[in-house]
Amino acid sequence: MTPAEINIKWKELQERISRDFDSDTPDVKVMLFLIGVQELGQGPKKFSKRQKEELMHIATCRLMSMMGFYELEGLDQDGWPHWKLIKQIPNYTLLEQELLMKSLIINYFEELEG
Repeated sequence: MTPAEINIKWKELQERISRDFDSDTPDVKVMLFLIGVQELGQGPKKFSKRQKEELMHIATCRLMSMMGFYELEGLDQDGWPHWKLIKQIPNYTLLEQELLMKSLIINYFEELEG
C-alpha cells in the first residue's frame, strides 16, 4: 500500500472502531491496546498501567510477527503470550514506523474480519 492508501484505510478503521466502541477517535496506542486485549483472549477487564503497557507490547510483537521479526514462544501460567525476537528490526524513521504500524494494524483487523 502507498502512504496515501494507508492513511485512507487508517481513517476508515479509526471511524469504525470509534463507532463500534462509542468512543473518541483511537490513535495507534489505543489500537495496540485493543489488539493486545484481543490477543490475550481473556475478554475486557480492568488492567493496571503495567498490564496495559504489556498488552501494547504483545500487540506490537504480534504485528511485527507478520513480517517475521517475532515468533510466539508460548503462554505463561497466567495465559499471557510471550514472544521471541528472531530477526533484527531495521532502524526505521519515525514516519516509516508510524506508517508501518498503521499498515500492520489495518492488516490485522482485515484478517480478523476474514
